[in-house]
Amino acid sequence: MDSKLIDNFVESWGAMGMLWGVNRSIARIHALLIVADEPLSLDAIAERLSMSRGNTSMSLRELRNWQVVKRVKVPGDRRDYYETEPDIWRMFFLIFGERKRREFDPALAAVRAAVAAAGQVEAARGEPGKATAVYRRLLQMEELLETMERVMSRFLANEKTSRTMLGFLTSWMGDGAE
Repeated sequence: MDSKLIDNFVESWGAMGMLWGVNRSIARIHALLIVADEPLSLDAIAERLSMSRGNTSMSLRELRNWQVVKRVKVPGDRRDYYETEPDIWRMFFLIFGERKRREFDPALAAVRAAVAAAGQVEAARGEPGKATAVYRRLLQMEELLETMERVMSRFLANEKTSRTMLGFLTSWMGDGAE
């Protein structure tokens, strides 16, 4: 692949990652590994992206924690090399599951705690059937997030079924040109 195309892809992926709350260095390394024809060493990645070895190493560790990058050995070379998950759909499911666990689940827990606390305040007010606007909003938020949690959990439960479901939904939705 042309070097300028790779650079453009790496920088675009890095910018998109930042918008999604992913560290730019992590997203750039991931992008480089996506378009790499063969596994890359830590030094090659750091040099290609003009990053320090320390930042590259920490970013690779995070990508490995997300299970979207793995360390591999190249015969005849003692260095560690890295490659990305080859199945893009599997990569999506791994990232989606990790984002749910790290970001969505704590937010849902916080909403549930807020609803419980607000419920106690409501009960102490002693006016049954007359919930405050804040309590009603929190209950609605809890209901919405619990619905989303059920959908996400079901979606993440089986990659093959979810891929099929996404295909069905996109065909059902059509191309939008009516």
